[in-house]
Amino acid sequence: MDREPKASKERKSEFKTPSGISLKQVYTEADVASFSDDRLGLPGVYPFTRGVQSTMYRGRLWTMRQYAGFGSARQTNERFHYLLDQGQTGLSTAFDLPTQIGYDADHPFSKGEVGKVGVSISSLLDMETLFEGIPLDRVSTSMTINAPAAVLLAMYIAVGKKQGVEPQKLSGTIQNDILKEYVARGTYIYPPGPSMRLITDIFSYCARHVPNFNTISISGYHMREAGSTAVQEIAFTLSNACAYVDAALKADLLIDDFAPRLSFFFNAHNNFLEEIAKFRAARRMWARIMRESYGAKNPKSWQMRFHTQTGGSTLTAQQPDNNIVRVTIQALAAVLGGTQSLHTNSRDEALALPTETSARIALRTQQIIAHESGVADTVDPFAGSYAIEALTDQLEQEARAYMDEIARMGGAVRAIEEGFMQREIHQAAYETQLRIERGEEIVVGVNAFTLENETEPELLRISDELEQSACAQLAELKKRRDESQVRAALKRVTDAARSSDNLMEPIIEAVEHYATLGEVCDAMRSVFGEYQGTQ
Repeated sequence: MDREPKASKERKSEFKTPSGISLKQVYTEADVASFSDDRLGLPGVYPFTRGVQSTMYRGRLWTMRQYAGFGSARQTNERFHYLLDQGQTGLSTAFDLPTQIGYDADHPFSKGEVGKVGVSISSLLDMETLFEGIPLDRVSTSMTINAPAAVLLAMYIAVGKKQGVEPQKLSGTIQNDILKEYVARGTYIYPPGPSMRLITDIFSYCARHVPNFNTISISGYHMREAGSTAVQEIAFTLSNACAYVDAALKADLLIDDFAPRLSFFFNAHNNFLEEIAKFRAARRMWARIMRESYGAKNPKSWQMRFHTQTGGSTLTAQQPDNNIVRVTIQALAAVLGGTQSLHTNSRDEALALPTETSARIALRTQQIIAHESGVADTVDPFAGSYAIEALTDQLEQEARAYMDEIARMGGAVRAIEEGFMQREIHQAAYETQLRIERGEEIVVGVNAFTLENETEPELLRISDELEQSACAQLAELKKRRDESQVRAALKRVTDAARSSDNLMEPIIEAVEHYATLGEVCDAMRSVFGEYQGTQ
């Protein structure tokens, strides 16, 4: 049986990027609007099209920050140590679903989900175990947590204190991007108003006490995973970023006090040229927005610093070894686009959490790119390419048009409430799926070059006994702690939620008394309520 699709024998007559941008057969100087300093310039110079540092990877390689977390805090701690021993240069923490929506391991809603898609964290005791033997003054940690970000950050600060590390010496990032949860991911707790208040409270607290922590990682990644195009990823991410800036300004924060600690999180997909151009366009757009629209004076406020993760939705369960190649292409695009840190997905993540072997291969992919490919030896090596510069301009123009439409609607929050971003992403995802089903878009091993009777690789399995153990540990913790101190601390959280006081200080106090994640989130639920989503 001939399994080779017609498209592989006879090439199509028209070529477009996944965002629908038509590609010319040959690009020349006439296709590029300008190579002038206000569009291209030099690395480390406004508008930072070519990178946020003048030396980029010649001075320091990107942080190799492999996303890891599964099962118990002890299991994930062992994986952290393994990855650090293998040459990883930063930590990135994946939390399980109950943790992401503010429930303890013993909550009825947590049943069957404890430790399954990330590490289970219910209390400061779990957080202490998670970072046991890891000096927090020498390792930066990213935490992919949103609705309960304030509570997890409070626990991290408390662990640092127990290690003798003052908050001002801690470095890392909390994702803390709630708007994209309403758009694409769904792990929200509170309505938008209180959620934005929590975010600005974190901005304010960290500017004063934890100055080296990135207080938000504004994420296009999850919108891309939900099916957005590269254009939508830029436009919706930057529109959400403007909403956070507006909220902070409304809370009387000064732009240059918090803007230098804003960071971003992007996806890297398979279309190599479009992805490189996407990163360059987004960086240039953010610089202009911050300087021209918001009047920021500090050059660090203009710089878009971002983490990249290779595309989870591009991974296939069929022929999973093919994913190693996909991830390599995507990682190269991120590096050539100027990322500050990078996670490379593992080959088996379309099937399960990665095994230790798969995680090592993913890390080795980054190390080979860094040390053997030569792409890190000169800054922005694709700059001046007619094709890259033309794509950068086109992506910026189309993303700007989207942002203007969102601004006319009243901004990102209003656009989300009206379902605009959601509809646009759903339509883009639907059109992509149609192209795949028609064979117009080839996915190797799925709709072309398939195999019969594939052998499933060895997968990581999470035992159901983990949940029982987590619940037992939580029960023991509640017996040992000072219950009167816990109740008093939780009341202070509730009182702060009812007032305009900054919530971070009472939350830190509560977790230091071993109030659990769920208890602190419930204290705020009692005031803020829960968001039910759009119908």
